[in-house]
Amino acid sequence: MSNIWTSIDNSSVKSKAMPEPLRPPVVVFRESRLAKDIALVDDLPSRDDIRRILIIKWAGMGDVVISTAIIEDVFRAFPGREIHLNAMPPWNSLFADDPRFSRVWVVDLRNRERNLKGMWRWVKTARAGDYDLIIDLQCNDRTRLLLSALLFSGCRVPWRIGNRPGFPYNISHPKLPGSTHVFQRMRASLLAAGIPANTERPLLHGSEAHRKRAFAILEENGLEDGRFAVFLPGSHAAGLTKRWGVRNYRQLALLLAAAGLTKVVLLGGPDEAEECAAIAEGESGHVVNLCGRTQLLELPEIFERAALIVANDTGTAHLAAASNQRMIVICGPTDPRRVKPVGNGVIAIQADLSCKNCYRKACDHHSCMKFVTPGQVMELAGSMTDWYLPGAPEGDSSPVPHR
Repeated sequence: MSNIWTSIDNSSVKSKAMPEPLRPPVVVFRESRLAKDIALVDDLPSRDDIRRILIIKWAGMGDVVISTAIIEDVFRAFPGREIHLNAMPPWNSLFADDPRFSRVWVVDLRNRERNLKGMWRWVKTARAGDYDLIIDLQCNDRTRLLLSALLFSGCRVPWRIGNRPGFPYNISHPKLPGSTHVFQRMRASLLAAGIPANTERPLLHGSEAHRKRAFAILEENGLEDGRFAVFLPGSHAAGLTKRWGVRNYRQLALLLAAAGLTKVVLLGGPDEAEECAAIAEGESGHVVNLCGRTQLLELPEIFERAALIVANDTGTAHLAAASNQRMIVICGPTDPRRVKPVGNGVIAIQADLSCKNCYRKACDHHSCMKFVTPGQVMELAGSMTDWYLPGAPEGDSSPVPHR
C-alpha cells in the first residue's frame, strides 16, 4: 500500500515531558491505495446465472459502516438481482430502510444464540436462501466455519468471495501487507471477482423520519449550515487510550470560536457521556452537548451541515465519513493506516513516537495523545476549510496535559 504522509513542523513546541532532541514530529495520514493490481479470478457481473446474493457483515459499527461502500459497489454491479444481508445486532438497524436489500436477516451468534443451535439455524437460513453468490465481508474463523458447514450440508453455492485464500472461498485476493486497511482488503476481494470498486466513502440510507428529526435538532440548537464544528471526543469504554482528552478539546473549541465558528457540537453515546459533559461544562453558549440525544441514522444529516469534524478513533467517525465532510481523526495507540475512516475529505494525525500503534488499553504516560496539540489540529483545519480566518489567533502549539 502506498501512503501519502505530511510532517507538521514542531520546531516551536516546548515540553517539560520530553527533551528537545526527542520531541516527536506530528504526521498526517491522508489516503491509501492498493499497491498492486489484483488479478482477475472471474468476471461475476457478466454472469446471468447469478440471481440471488448474500453479503455477510457482522463486525462493530466502524467496520459495518465502511462495508456500506462495498455494498454499494455490489449493488451497482448486479442490477436487478436479489441481494440479502446477514448482519448482527444492533447494527442490523442501520439497514432497516436500505433499498439495496430485499432482506436483512439476523442470527445473534454473539449473545442470545451463541451455541450450536444458533449455528445450525444460521446454516438452515442460508440453505433456504438458495444463494448463487456469497460475499463474506466478515471473513473470520466463525464465518469460515459456518460457510464450510453450509457446503458440507450439501448446499451448492457456486461462487464464494472472501479476503483469505482457500476453502470455503473460491474467489479471493492475494496476500496483502498486514497494515492494509480493511476497506482496501474488501475492495481487493471485489476486484478479484471482476466487480468494479468505485465507491469512495460509506453510503447509508436513513428514513425520512430520521432526516426530519435531524433538521429539528439543528433548528432547536441554532446550528446554521457551515457555521459549526462537530467533535466526537469519546471512544468505547474499553478504548480509553484512544481519547485525546477534555482539555485538548476545550482549547480547540476556543480556537475555532476565534476563527469564526460560533458553535461546537458534541456527539457520542453512553460510554462518552462523562467526557462530553466535562468538555461542555461552563461553555453553554458555545458548546452544544448532544451526547446521547441522537439516533445513529440522524447523524449523517448533522455531519453534512458542519464545517469541520474532529474525532478520536471511534466508530462514530466512520459514520461521519458517510457525509463526505472534512474531518480530522486523532490517532495515538491505533494505526491510522488501518483505522482511518475512508473518504477523500478525511485525514488522520498522529505523533511520530516509537511506541505509536501499540494498541494498549492502558498507558502510564499517554505521550501519543499529549504530543498532538490543539494548535496543530487548528493548523490542519485551516488548510482544509474555507471558513478559517487568517487573522485568527493561532493558539499555543505546546503539548496540553491529558486529563
